[in-house]
Amino acid sequence: MILKSTSQFIQKSLRPLGLTLAITFAFGGTAFAADSELKLAIAKNYNAQLKPLFEYFHQNPELSFMETNTSARLAKELRAAGFEVTEGVGKTGVVAMLKNGPGPLVMLRADMDGLPLEEKSGLPYASKVQQKDPDGKLQNVMHACGHDVHITSLVGTAVQMAARKNQWSGTLMLVGQPAEERVGGAVLMMKDQIWKRFGQPKYALAFHVDSGSEAGKITAEEGSPYSGVDTVEIIVHGVGTHGAYPHLGKDPVVIGAQIVMALQTIVTREVAPREPAVITVGSFHSGTKSNIISDEAKLQLSVRSESKETRALLLSAIKRVAINTGRAAGLPENLLPEVFERDTPTPPTLNDIPLTQHLKKVWTEKLGKDAFAKPKMRDGMGAEDFPFFVSDPYIPSVYFSIGGTPKEDFERESKGGPAVPGHHSPIFKITPEPAVRAGVEASVIALMDLLKK
Repeated sequence: MILKSTSQFIQKSLRPLGLTLAITFAFGGTAFAADSELKLAIAKNYNAQLKPLFEYFHQNPELSFMETNTSARLAKELRAAGFEVTEGVGKTGVVAMLKNGPGPLVMLRADMDGLPLEEKSGLPYASKVQQKDPDGKLQNVMHACGHDVHITSLVGTAVQMAARKNQWSGTLMLVGQPAEERVGGAVLMMKDQIWKRFGQPKYALAFHVDSGSEAGKITAEEGSPYSGVDTVEIIVHGVGTHGAYPHLGKDPVVIGAQIVMALQTIVTREVAPREPAVITVGSFHSGTKSNIISDEAKLQLSVRSESKETRALLLSAIKRVAINTGRAAGLPENLLPEVFERDTPTPPTLNDIPLTQHLKKVWTEKLGKDAFAKPKMRDGMGAEDFPFFVSDPYIPSVYFSIGGTPKEDFERESKGGPAVPGHHSPIFKITPEPAVRAGVEASVIALMDLLKK
Protein backbone atom coordinates (compact mmCIF):
# COMPACT_ATOMS: atom_id res chain seq x y z
CA MET A 1 0.00 0.00 0.00
CA ILE A 2 2.93 2.35 0.68
CA LEU A 3 4.23 1.77 -2.87
CA LYS A 4 0.81 2.35 -4.39
CA SER A 5 0.37 5.57 -2.44
CA THR A 6 3.80 6.73 -3.57
CA SER A 7 2.85 6.11 -7.19
CA GLN A 8 -0.37 8.07 -6.80
CA PHE A 9 1.48 10.95 -5.11
CA ILE A 10 4.04 11.18 -7.94
CA GLN A 11 1.36 11.09 -10.62
CA LYS A 12 -0.72 13.71 -8.80
CA SER A 13 2.32 15.97 -8.52
CA LEU A 14 3.08 15.71 -12.24
CA ARG A 15 -0.47 16.26 -13.45
CA PRO A 16 -0.48 20.10 -13.08
CA LEU A 17 2.61 20.15 -15.29
CA GLY A 18 0.80 18.23 -18.02
CA LEU A 19 3.09 15.22 -17.53
CA THR A 20 2.49 11.54 -17.01
CA LEU A 21 4.88 8.85 -15.87
CA ALA A 22 4.79 5.11 -16.46
CA ILE A 23 5.58 3.50 -13.09
CA THR A 24 5.13 -0.13 -12.15
CA PHE A 25 5.76 -1.35 -8.60
CA ALA A 26 5.73 -5.03 -7.73
CA PHE A 27 5.12 -5.94 -4.08
CA GLY A 28 3.86 -9.18 -2.61
CA GLY A 29 3.00 -10.52 -6.07
CA THR A 30 0.81 -7.52 -6.94
CA ALA A 31 1.64 -5.04 -9.73
CA PHE A 32 0.58 -1.39 -9.59
CA ALA A 33 0.85 0.43 -12.93
CA ALA A 34 0.13 4.07 -13.66
CA ASP A 35 -1.24 5.15 -17.04
CA SER A 36 1.61 5.45 -19.51
CA GLU A 37 2.18 8.35 -21.82
CA LEU A 38 2.22 5.94 -24.76
CA LYS A 39 -1.18 4.47 -23.92
CA LEU A 40 -2.70 7.92 -23.58
CA ALA A 41 -1.15 9.11 -26.83
CA ILE A 42 -2.43 6.06 -28.71
CA ALA A 43 -5.92 6.48 -27.26
CA LYS A 44 -5.98 10.13 -28.31
CA ASN A 45 -4.75 9.29 -31.81
CA TYR A 46 -7.26 6.45 -32.12
CA ASN A 47 -10.21 8.76 -31.49
CA ALA A 48 -8.90 11.54 -33.72
CA GLN A 49 -7.44 9.57 -36.64
CA LEU A 50 -7.37 5.78 -36.43
CA LYS A 51 -11.06 5.09 -35.78
CA PRO A 52 -12.30 6.87 -38.93
CA LEU A 53 -9.33 5.48 -40.86
CA PHE A 54 -10.21 1.91 -39.85
CA GLU A 55 -13.82 2.42 -40.88
CA TYR A 56 -12.66 3.82 -44.24
CA PHE A 57 -10.44 0.81 -44.89
CA HIS A 58 -13.18 -1.60 -43.76
CA GLN A 59 -15.79 0.00 -45.98
CA ASN A 60 -13.49 0.14 -49.01
CA PRO A 61 -11.72 -3.23 -49.33
CA GLU A 62 -9.93 -4.20 -52.54
CA LEU A 63 -8.89 -7.54 -53.98
CA SER A 64 -5.31 -8.81 -54.18
CA PHE A 65 -2.99 -6.79 -56.44
CA MET A 66 -5.89 -4.38 -56.99
CA GLU A 67 -5.42 -2.34 -53.79
CA THR A 68 -4.89 0.96 -55.62
CA ASN A 69 -7.10 3.17 -53.42
CA THR A 70 -6.00 1.37 -50.25
CA SER A 71 -2.31 1.81 -51.01
CA ALA A 72 -2.83 5.44 -52.03
CA ARG A 73 -4.60 6.24 -48.75
CA LEU A 74 -1.98 4.34 -46.75
CA ALA A 75 0.81 6.24 -48.52
CA LYS A 76 -0.94 9.57 -47.82
CA GLU A 77 -1.24 8.81 -44.10
CA LEU A 78 2.38 7.67 -43.80
CA ARG A 79 3.64 10.79 -45.60
CA ALA A 80 1.61 12.93 -43.24
CA ALA A 81 3.37 11.19 -40.34
CA GLY A 82 6.73 12.30 -41.73
CA PHE A 83 7.90 9.24 -43.66
CA GLU A 84 9.47 9.16 -47.10
CA VAL A 85 7.06 6.97 -49.08
CA THR A 86 7.47 4.99 -52.29
CA GLU A 87 4.40 3.52 -53.99
CA GLY A 88 4.11 0.80 -56.61
CA VAL A 89 6.66 -1.57 -55.07
CA GLY A 90 5.64 -5.08 -56.12
CA LYS A 91 2.73 -3.65 -58.13
CA THR A 92 0.64 -2.02 -55.39
CA GLY A 93 3.00 -2.23 -52.40
CA VAL A 94 4.02 0.71 -50.23
CA VAL A 95 7.40 1.26 -48.55
CA ALA A 96 7.76 4.09 -46.02
CA MET A 97 11.15 5.04 -44.59
CA LEU A 98 12.06 7.17 -41.58
CA LYS A 99 15.79 7.69 -41.13
CA ASN A 100 16.70 8.83 -37.66
CA GLY A 101 20.46 8.74 -37.17
CA PRO A 102 22.84 5.79 -36.80
CA GLY A 103 21.57 2.36 -35.91
CA PRO A 104 19.90 -0.71 -37.38
CA LEU A 105 17.22 -0.88 -40.06
CA VAL A 106 14.06 -2.51 -38.70
CA MET A 107 11.00 -3.42 -40.76
CA LEU A 108 7.33 -3.68 -39.78
CA ARG A 109 4.98 -5.13 -42.38
CA ALA A 110 1.17 -4.99 -42.75
CA ASP A 111 -0.90 -6.63 -45.49
CA MET A 112 -3.64 -4.71 -47.31
CA ASP A 113 -5.92 -6.93 -49.43
CA GLY A 114 -9.51 -8.00 -48.91
CA LEU A 115 -11.37 -11.17 -49.88
CA PRO A 116 -14.05 -11.99 -52.49
CA LEU A 117 -16.90 -12.33 -49.97
CA GLU A 118 -20.20 -10.57 -49.39
CA GLU A 119 -20.11 -9.07 -45.92
CA LYS A 120 -22.95 -10.15 -43.61
CA SER A 121 -21.52 -8.90 -40.31
CA GLY A 122 -24.31 -6.40 -39.66
CA LEU A 123 -21.78 -3.70 -38.78
CA PRO A 124 -22.89 -0.11 -39.47
CA TYR A 125 -19.74 0.36 -41.54
CA ALA A 126 -19.98 -2.97 -43.38
CA SER A 127 -18.56 -3.18 -46.88
CA LYS A 128 -20.92 -2.94 -49.83
CA VAL A 129 -18.08 -2.87 -52.33
CA GLN A 130 -18.07 -4.84 -55.56
CA GLN A 131 -14.98 -5.12 -57.74
CA LYS A 132 -14.10 -6.96 -60.92
CA ASP A 133 -11.44 -9.59 -60.30
CA PRO A 134 -8.50 -10.17 -62.69
CA ASP A 135 -10.75 -12.45 -64.78
CA GLY A 136 -13.35 -9.70 -65.17
CA LYS A 137 -15.88 -11.34 -62.83
CA LEU A 138 -17.73 -8.96 -60.50
CA GLN A 139 -17.07 -9.92 -56.87
CA ASN A 140 -18.36 -8.75 -53.53
CA VAL A 141 -15.37 -7.71 -51.41
CA MET A 142 -14.84 -7.53 -47.64
CA HIS A 143 -12.06 -7.39 -45.10
CA ALA A 144 -12.76 -10.85 -43.67
CA CYS A 145 -9.27 -11.42 -42.26
CA GLY A 146 -8.48 -8.21 -40.43
CA HIS A 147 -6.05 -6.61 -42.84
CA ASP A 148 -7.85 -3.33 -42.16
CA VAL A 149 -6.66 -3.64 -38.55
CA HIS A 150 -3.10 -4.20 -39.73
CA ILE A 151 -2.80 -1.16 -41.99
CA THR A 152 -4.62 1.09 -39.52
CA SER A 153 -2.19 -0.01 -36.81
CA LEU A 154 0.72 0.60 -39.20
CA VAL A 155 -0.37 4.23 -39.50
CA GLY A 156 -0.78 4.50 -35.74
CA THR A 157 2.70 3.08 -35.25
CA ALA A 158 4.11 5.57 -37.75
CA VAL A 159 2.55 8.47 -35.83
CA GLN A 160 3.92 7.33 -32.47
CA MET A 161 7.42 6.53 -33.77
CA ALA A 162 7.69 9.88 -35.53
CA ALA A 163 6.64 11.65 -32.33
CA ARG A 164 9.41 9.88 -30.38
CA LYS A 165 12.41 10.40 -32.65
CA ASN A 166 14.45 11.70 -29.71
CA GLN A 167 14.04 8.31 -27.99
CA TRP A 168 15.38 5.97 -30.70
CA SER A 169 18.04 5.83 -33.38
CA GLY A 170 18.27 3.99 -36.67
CA THR A 171 15.98 3.54 -39.67
CA LEU A 172 12.38 2.39 -39.58
CA MET A 173 10.86 0.72 -42.65
CA LEU A 174 7.07 0.34 -42.77
CA VAL A 175 5.73 -1.95 -45.51
CA GLY A 176 2.18 -2.11 -46.85
CA GLN A 177 2.12 -5.44 -48.64
CA PRO A 178 -0.37 -6.42 -51.35
CA ALA A 179 -1.89 -9.82 -52.11
CA GLU A 180 -1.21 -11.79 -48.94
CA GLU A 181 -4.44 -13.69 -49.50
CA ARG A 182 -3.07 -14.98 -52.81
CA VAL A 183 0.39 -15.55 -51.30
CA GLY A 184 2.05 -13.44 -53.97
CA GLY A 185 2.62 -9.93 -52.67
CA ALA A 186 5.77 -10.58 -50.66
CA VAL A 187 7.29 -12.53 -53.57
CA LEU A 188 6.62 -9.67 -55.97
CA MET A 189 8.05 -7.07 -53.60
CA MET A 190 11.20 -9.17 -53.27
CA LYS A 191 11.40 -9.49 -57.06
CA ASP A 192 11.11 -5.71 -57.17
CA GLN A 193 14.41 -5.55 -55.26
CA ILE A 194 12.99 -4.14 -52.04
CA TRP A 195 16.19 -4.80 -50.05
CA LYS A 196 18.46 -3.46 -52.78
CA ARG A 197 16.37 -0.31 -53.15
CA PHE A 198 15.66 0.47 -49.50
CA GLY A 199 18.13 -1.57 -47.44
CA GLN A 200 18.00 -5.02 -45.86
CA PRO A 201 16.53 -5.01 -42.35
CA LYS A 202 18.44 -6.32 -39.38
CA TYR A 203 15.11 -7.36 -37.83
CA ALA A 204 11.60 -7.76 -39.23
CA LEU A 205 8.23 -7.72 -37.47
CA ALA A 206 4.61 -8.32 -38.44
CA PHE A 207 1.38 -9.07 -36.62
CA HIS A 208 -2.03 -10.50 -37.40
CA VAL A 209 -5.28 -9.81 -35.61
CA ASP A 210 -6.86 -13.02 -34.25
CA SER A 211 -10.61 -13.41 -33.83
CA GLY A 212 -9.94 -16.49 -31.71
CA SER A 213 -8.19 -14.52 -28.94
CA GLU A 214 -9.37 -11.95 -26.43
CA ALA A 215 -9.33 -8.43 -27.80
CA GLY A 216 -6.09 -6.57 -27.16
CA LYS A 217 -4.10 -9.58 -25.92
CA ILE A 218 -0.71 -10.51 -27.40
CA THR A 219 0.42 -13.96 -28.58
CA ALA A 220 4.01 -14.58 -29.68
CA GLU A 221 4.95 -18.19 -30.40
CA GLU A 222 8.52 -19.37 -29.99
CA GLY A 223 8.62 -21.34 -33.21
CA SER A 224 6.12 -21.55 -36.05
CA PRO A 225 2.91 -19.49 -35.88
CA TYR A 226 2.08 -20.40 -39.50
CA SER A 227 2.78 -23.43 -41.66
CA GLY A 228 4.32 -23.86 -45.06
CA VAL A 229 2.10 -24.81 -47.98
CA ASP A 230 2.56 -26.47 -51.36
CA THR A 231 -0.08 -26.76 -54.07
CA VAL A 232 0.02 -30.10 -55.85
CA GLU A 233 -1.97 -31.23 -58.89
CA ILE A 234 -2.52 -34.86 -59.83
CA ILE A 235 -3.71 -35.74 -63.33
CA VAL A 236 -5.23 -39.19 -63.36
CA HIS A 237 -5.39 -40.68 -66.85
CA GLY A 238 -7.89 -43.34 -67.81
CA VAL A 239 -9.48 -45.04 -70.79
CA GLY A 240 -12.86 -43.56 -71.65
CA THR A 241 -15.89 -45.68 -72.40
CA HIS A 242 -19.68 -45.89 -72.08
CA GLY A 243 -21.01 -45.94 -68.52
CA ALA A 244 -22.85 -49.16 -69.30
CA TYR A 245 -19.60 -50.91 -70.35
CA PRO A 246 -17.10 -50.05 -67.60
CA HIS A 247 -15.08 -53.21 -68.28
CA LEU A 248 -13.97 -51.75 -71.60
CA GLY A 249 -12.23 -48.74 -70.00
CA LYS A 250 -10.20 -47.60 -67.03
CA ASP A 251 -12.22 -45.25 -64.83
CA PRO A 252 -10.14 -42.26 -63.65
CA VAL A 253 -12.84 -41.32 -61.12
CA VAL A 254 -12.45 -44.64 -59.31
CA ILE A 255 -8.66 -44.47 -59.51
CA GLY A 256 -8.76 -40.86 -58.29
CA ALA A 257 -11.03 -41.81 -55.38
CA GLN A 258 -8.62 -44.56 -54.40
CA ILE A 259 -5.77 -42.04 -54.50
CA VAL A 260 -7.73 -39.64 -52.29
CA MET A 261 -8.25 -42.32 -49.65
CA ALA A 262 -4.70 -43.64 -49.86
CA LEU A 263 -3.29 -40.14 -49.38
CA GLN A 264 -4.87 -40.02 -45.92
CA THR A 265 -2.56 -42.79 -44.71
CA ILE A 266 0.55 -40.70 -45.42
CA VAL A 267 -0.08 -38.36 -42.51
CA THR A 268 -1.50 -41.02 -40.21
CA ARG A 269 1.10 -43.73 -40.87
CA GLU A 270 4.24 -42.13 -42.30
CA VAL A 271 4.56 -38.82 -40.43
CA ALA A 272 5.51 -38.87 -36.75
CA PRO A 273 2.37 -38.38 -34.60
CA ARG A 274 3.56 -35.09 -33.07
CA GLU A 275 4.86 -33.60 -36.33
CA PRO A 276 2.44 -31.13 -38.01
CA ALA A 277 1.28 -32.24 -41.47
CA VAL A 278 -1.87 -31.93 -43.58
CA ILE A 279 -2.86 -33.24 -47.02
CA THR A 280 -6.17 -31.82 -48.21
CA VAL A 281 -7.73 -32.70 -51.57
CA GLY A 282 -9.69 -29.54 -52.23
CA SER A 283 -10.70 -30.12 -55.82
CA PHE A 284 -11.64 -33.27 -57.78
CA HIS A 285 -12.99 -32.84 -61.32
CA SER A 286 -13.79 -35.34 -64.03
CA GLY A 287 -16.32 -36.12 -66.70
CA THR A 288 -19.14 -34.32 -68.48
CA LYS A 289 -22.15 -36.66 -68.34
CA SER A 290 -23.57 -39.38 -66.14
CA ASN A 291 -23.25 -42.21 -68.67
CA ILE A 292 -19.74 -41.42 -69.94
CA ILE A 293 -16.63 -42.72 -68.21
CA SER A 294 -14.07 -39.98 -68.74
CA ASP A 295 -10.45 -40.47 -69.76
CA GLU A 296 -9.07 -37.99 -67.23
CA ALA A 297 -9.56 -36.67 -63.68
CA LYS A 298 -7.78 -33.77 -61.96
CA LEU A 299 -7.10 -33.48 -58.25
CA GLN A 300 -5.79 -30.34 -56.53
CA LEU A 301 -4.09 -30.70 -53.16
CA SER A 302 -3.04 -28.36 -50.38
CA VAL A 303 -0.01 -29.83 -48.60
CA ARG A 304 1.09 -28.26 -45.32
CA SER A 305 4.17 -28.79 -43.18
CA GLU A 306 6.53 -26.99 -40.82
CA SER A 307 9.94 -28.52 -41.60
CA LYS A 308 12.00 -29.26 -44.70
CA GLU A 309 12.14 -32.96 -43.82
CA THR A 310 8.36 -33.36 -43.45
CA ARG A 311 7.73 -31.38 -46.63
CA ALA A 312 10.07 -33.67 -48.59
CA LEU A 313 8.42 -36.76 -47.10
CA LEU A 314 4.91 -35.57 -47.99
CA LEU A 315 5.71 -34.59 -51.58
CA SER A 316 7.60 -37.83 -52.23
CA ALA A 317 4.85 -39.97 -50.70
CA ILE A 318 2.09 -38.22 -52.68
CA LYS A 319 3.89 -39.02 -55.92
CA ARG A 320 4.52 -42.63 -54.88
CA VAL A 321 0.90 -43.21 -53.82
CA ALA A 322 -0.59 -41.64 -56.97
CA ILE A 323 1.63 -43.47 -59.46
CA ASN A 324 1.38 -46.87 -57.79
CA THR A 325 -2.39 -46.63 -57.33
CA GLY A 326 -2.51 -46.23 -61.11
CA ARG A 327 -0.34 -49.33 -61.49
CA ALA A 328 -2.57 -51.28 -59.10
CA ALA A 329 -5.57 -50.32 -61.25
CA GLY A 330 -3.89 -51.84 -64.29
CA LEU A 331 -2.98 -48.64 -66.13
CA PRO A 332 -0.15 -49.03 -68.64
CA GLU A 333 3.10 -47.20 -67.87
CA ASN A 334 2.36 -44.46 -70.40
CA LEU A 335 -0.95 -43.64 -68.67
CA LEU A 336 0.19 -43.55 -65.03
CA PRO A 337 -0.93 -40.56 -62.95
CA GLU A 338 1.19 -37.42 -63.23
CA VAL A 339 2.04 -35.28 -60.20
CA PHE A 340 2.94 -31.58 -60.49
CA GLU A 341 3.88 -28.96 -57.92
CA ARG A 342 1.99 -25.78 -58.82
CA ASP A 343 2.51 -22.15 -57.82
CA THR A 344 5.34 -20.97 -55.59
CA PRO A 345 5.77 -23.04 -52.42
CA THR A 346 5.25 -21.00 -49.27
CA PRO A 347 7.75 -21.75 -46.50
CA PRO A 348 6.61 -21.94 -42.88
CA THR A 349 6.69 -18.79 -40.78
CA LEU A 350 9.43 -19.44 -38.23
CA ASN A 351 9.86 -16.92 -35.45
CA ASP A 352 13.45 -16.39 -34.40
CA ILE A 353 13.39 -17.94 -30.92
CA PRO A 354 15.98 -15.70 -29.16
CA LEU A 355 14.36 -12.57 -30.62
CA THR A 356 10.87 -13.78 -29.68
CA GLN A 357 11.96 -14.51 -26.13
CA HIS A 358 13.57 -11.08 -25.90
CA LEU A 359 10.49 -9.21 -27.13
CA LYS A 360 8.19 -11.21 -24.86
CA LYS A 361 10.36 -10.12 -21.95
CA VAL A 362 10.20 -6.50 -23.12
CA TRP A 363 6.41 -6.63 -23.53
CA THR A 364 6.06 -8.21 -20.09
CA GLU A 365 8.22 -5.50 -18.49
CA LYS A 366 6.28 -2.70 -20.19
CA LEU A 367 2.75 -4.11 -20.19
CA GLY A 368 2.68 -6.82 -17.52
CA LYS A 369 1.84 -10.51 -17.78
CA ASP A 370 -1.86 -9.73 -18.25
CA ALA A 371 -1.09 -8.30 -21.69
CA PHE A 372 -0.71 -11.82 -23.08
CA ALA A 373 -3.47 -14.14 -24.24
CA LYS A 374 -3.97 -17.38 -22.39
CA PRO A 375 -1.75 -20.08 -23.93
CA LYS A 376 -3.59 -22.40 -26.29
CA MET A 377 -2.60 -25.09 -28.72
CA ARG A 378 -2.68 -24.00 -32.35
CA ASP A 379 -5.35 -26.16 -33.97
CA GLY A 380 -4.86 -25.31 -37.64
CA MET A 381 -2.15 -25.02 -40.28
CA GLY A 382 -2.83 -21.73 -42.00
CA ALA A 383 -0.04 -20.20 -44.09
CA GLU A 384 1.42 -16.71 -44.51
CA ASP A 385 3.69 -15.19 -47.15
CA PHE A 386 5.68 -13.08 -44.66
CA PRO A 387 8.52 -15.69 -44.66
CA PHE A 388 9.38 -14.71 -48.25
CA PHE A 389 10.76 -11.50 -46.74
CA VAL A 390 12.89 -13.20 -44.08
CA SER A 391 13.94 -16.64 -45.35
CA ASP A 392 16.52 -15.93 -48.09
CA PRO A 393 18.55 -14.15 -46.88
CA TYR A 394 17.67 -15.05 -43.30
CA ILE A 395 16.45 -12.11 -41.21
CA PRO A 396 15.60 -12.60 -37.51
CA SER A 397 11.88 -11.94 -37.29
CA VAL A 398 8.87 -12.18 -35.03
CA TYR A 399 5.30 -12.61 -36.28
CA PHE A 400 2.92 -12.05 -33.36
CA SER A 401 -0.83 -11.77 -33.03
CA ILE A 402 -3.28 -9.45 -31.32
CA GLY A 403 -6.69 -10.66 -30.14
CA GLY A 404 -9.74 -9.07 -31.72
CA THR A 405 -12.83 -10.49 -29.97
CA PRO A 406 -14.20 -9.24 -26.61
CA LYS A 407 -13.95 -11.61 -23.66
CA GLU A 408 -17.74 -11.42 -23.22
CA ASP A 409 -18.29 -12.96 -26.66
CA PHE A 410 -16.27 -16.04 -25.68
CA GLU A 411 -18.18 -16.29 -22.40
CA ARG A 412 -21.51 -16.19 -24.28
CA GLU A 413 -20.26 -18.83 -26.69
CA SER A 414 -19.26 -21.12 -23.81
CA LYS A 415 -22.81 -20.84 -22.45
CA GLY A 416 -24.39 -21.90 -25.74
CA GLY A 417 -24.57 -18.48 -27.35
CA PRO A 418 -23.55 -17.61 -30.90
CA ALA A 419 -20.17 -18.91 -31.99
CA VAL A 420 -17.37 -16.41 -32.49
CA PRO A 421 -16.93 -16.22 -36.29
CA GLY A 422 -13.60 -17.26 -37.71
CA HIS A 423 -11.47 -15.62 -40.36
CA HIS A 424 -12.63 -15.69 -44.00
CA SER A 425 -16.25 -15.84 -42.86
CA PRO A 426 -18.89 -13.41 -44.23
CA ILE A 427 -19.86 -12.65 -40.60
CA PHE A 428 -16.24 -12.09 -39.48
CA LYS A 429 -15.83 -8.97 -37.39
CA ILE A 430 -13.21 -7.51 -35.12
CA THR A 431 -13.72 -5.06 -32.27
CA PRO A 432 -11.38 -2.45 -33.68
CA GLU A 433 -10.44 -0.20 -30.79
CA PRO A 434 -8.71 -2.70 -28.46
CA ALA A 435 -7.17 -4.53 -31.41
CA VAL A 436 -5.78 -1.45 -33.17
CA ARG A 437 -4.60 0.21 -29.95
CA ALA A 438 -2.87 -2.97 -28.74
CA GLY A 439 -1.35 -3.51 -32.18
CA VAL A 440 0.13 -0.02 -32.15
CA GLU A 441 1.33 -0.30 -28.56
CA ALA A 442 3.00 -3.70 -28.98
CA SER A 443 4.61 -2.60 -32.25
CA VAL A 444 5.95 0.67 -30.83
CA ILE A 445 7.34 -1.01 -27.71
CA ALA A 446 9.12 -3.64 -29.82
CA LEU A 447 10.48 -1.09 -32.30
CA MET A 448 11.65 1.28 -29.59
CA ASP A 449 13.60 -1.57 -28.03
CA LEU A 450 15.16 -2.76 -31.29
CA LEU A 451 16.03 0.83 -32.25
CA LYS A 452 17.04 2.07 -28.80
CA LYS A 453 19.91 4.54 -28.61
